[in-house]
Amino acid sequence: MNNKNPRTMKNSELISRFAPYFKKYRHVLVFDLFCAALTTVCELVLPLIVRYITNTGINDLSSLTFQMIFKLGGLYIALRLIDAAANYFMANVGHVMGAKIETDMRRDLFDHLQKLSFSFYDNTKIGQIMSRITNDLFEVTEFAHHCPEEFFIAGIKIVMSFCILLSMNVKLTLIIFAVLPFMLIFSMSFNRKMRAAFKESRNKVGEINSQVEDSLLGIRVVKSFANEEIEKEKFNEGNLDFLRIKKMAYRYMAGFQTTTRVFDGIMYILVVVFGALLMIEQKLTPGDLVAYLLYVTTLLASIRRIVEFAEQFQRGMTGIERFCEIMDEIPDIVDKRGAIELKNVIGDIKFEHVSFGYSDGNVKVLKDIMLHARPGDNIAIVGPSGSGKSTLCSLIPRFYEPTSGRILIDNKDSRIYTLKSLRENIGVVAQDVYLFSGTIYENIKYGKPNASREEVINAAKLAGADEFISQFPEGYDTYVGERGVKLSGGQKQRISIARVFLKNPPIIILDEATSSLDNESEQIVQQSLEKLSYGRTTFTIAHRLTTIRNATKIVVLTENGIEEEGTHLDLMERKGIYYNLYNICTKM
Repeated sequence: MNNKNPRTMKNSELISRFAPYFKKYRHVLVFDLFCAALTTVCELVLPLIVRYITNTGINDLSSLTFQMIFKLGGLYIALRLIDAAANYFMANVGHVMGAKIETDMRRDLFDHLQKLSFSFYDNTKIGQIMSRITNDLFEVTEFAHHCPEEFFIAGIKIVMSFCILLSMNVKLTLIIFAVLPFMLIFSMSFNRKMRAAFKESRNKVGEINSQVEDSLLGIRVVKSFANEEIEKEKFNEGNLDFLRIKKMAYRYMAGFQTTTRVFDGIMYILVVVFGALLMIEQKLTPGDLVAYLLYVTTLLASIRRIVEFAEQFQRGMTGIERFCEIMDEIPDIVDKRGAIELKNVIGDIKFEHVSFGYSDGNVKVLKDIMLHARPGDNIAIVGPSGSGKSTLCSLIPRFYEPTSGRILIDNKDSRIYTLKSLRENIGVVAQDVYLFSGTIYENIKYGKPNASREEVINAAKLAGADEFISQFPEGYDTYVGERGVKLSGGQKQRISIARVFLKNPPIIILDEATSSLDNESEQIVQQSLEKLSYGRTTFTIAHRLTTIRNATKIVVLTENGIEEEGTHLDLMERKGIYYNLYNICTKM
C-alpha cells in the first residue's frame, strides 16, 4: 500500500480473492441464481408465444381459437407471477447477502489493521485507510449481489437465445452472433481504462479525506494563524483534481456506452435486412422474424444491463483491489511460532548491542546500545532531540524491532513472548496524550476493560485526578470531546496516568510526560508519576532534567549511542554532556 505504484491485479485474481466470502452464504447465492434463472426463462418464453401466435394466424387463422389464446395468456401470467416472486427474493434477500459480505470484509479489514505495526502507520495516511474501510466497501454490497446475478442472467440469455434462434435459422443466427465478439473487444478496451480511472479516483478520495481530517483536527491552529484561505485553496486543489479524474472516468464510460449503442443498431439492421431477404427466399417465416427481433431486443437489453452494471462492476473491483492491498500488507512484528506468555514479571531488562534504523533510510537511529535496568530501577534517558530516546523505549514493547542485537526481559529474549502478554505488562505515559471520544470513566477503564467502577475511581485518586473530575457536573461521566479537547493538558495527562494505574503493569515507560505542562500542572503530575513508578522498573524520557535527579541511573543518549551513564551526582562531577545540559536546563 505504501508503494507509490502498486501492482494492478487482474480481474480473475481479484474475483478469486473475493469468492471465499460467498462461502457462508452459498445457499442464499444458489437460490438467488435459481431465481435469476426463473426470471430469465419467463422473459425468453414471450418471443416463443408471439412467434406461435403469429405463424398460426398467418398459416391457419381458424385454428387460433379464444381457448388457445387464453391458455397462452394464462401461461404467461403464471410465468409473470413466478417472475415477480423470484425478483422480490433477488431484490431483498440478495441485497442483504451483499450487505453481510461487505460487513464481513470490513471486519476482516479492521482486524488486519489492528495487527499492522507502527511502521505501517508511520507511512500511511489515516484518511486513506478510512476511505478504504468505508467508501470502497460501500460498493461491495451491490457488487456482491449483482456481479454473479448479472453475468449468470446474461449467460443464460445468450446461450438459450443462441440455441432457440439456431433452430429457426442457422445463417441469420450466425450473422447476429458474429457481431458479439467485436462488441466484446471494444467493451473490454474501455473497461480497462474505466477501471484505471476509477481506481485513481478512489485514491484521490483518500487524499481528500486525509486533507480534510488534517485541516479539521488542526482547526484551532488554522484559526489562530487566520489561514482559512490557505486551507480552502489546498482543499479546492484536491477537489478539482478529483473532478478531473472523474471527468476522465465518465469519458471512458460514455465511449463504452456509445460503442454498445452503435452495435445495437448494427444488430437490429442485420436482423431486418437479412431476415427480410430470407423471408423473400421463404427460408424464414414472419413469426420467426418477429421472434428474432424480440430475442435481439432481449439480448440487447441484457447487454445494456451489463453496460449499466459496468461502472458498478469497475467500482466494485476497484474497492476489492484496494481492500486486497491492505490485506496483503504483512505485519513486520508478529508472534513467533511457539511464543510463550510473559508471566510473573520481575522487571529485569537488558539491551544487548541493540541498533535500530527505520526502513525508509540507511541512517541508524540507535547504535550498539548496552543498557541494564534491574527490577525497580528508574532509568532516566536524556539527550538532544533526534538522538533516539523515544525509539529506544518503543523497542521494549516491540512497537519496532531492533535492526540488530536483542532485548532481554527477565533474562529471556523479548521476541519469545507473545505480543499481547508483553504489552499487557508494560504501561506507557506519553507526552502527546490520546483520549478516545467518550467519557472520563470510559477513558480510564480502557486500561483494564473488566475493571469495576470502584477500581476506576481508585486509579483516578492515585493519579491525582479524582479531585478535578469530581468538580465536573457529570463527574466521571463527563464527555471529554474529540481527542479530549474539553480538558486541559494537565487533566488529560492525569487521566492517562490513571489509565496506567488501573492497568497496574510491572514495567513503566514515561515519554516526556510533563514536558508540555505548566509549572503547577507539572508538579501535580510529577507527584502522580512518582507514585506510579514506585516499585516498578521505569524508563523515563526527560525534557526537564530537574525532574530526574533521583533516578537510579541516568543515560545520556546521542547520535553516537550512549555517551554517559550514572547517577545525577556522578554525571555532574564528570562535567560532561549531562553537566552542560543540566546547567542549560536550570538557567531556563
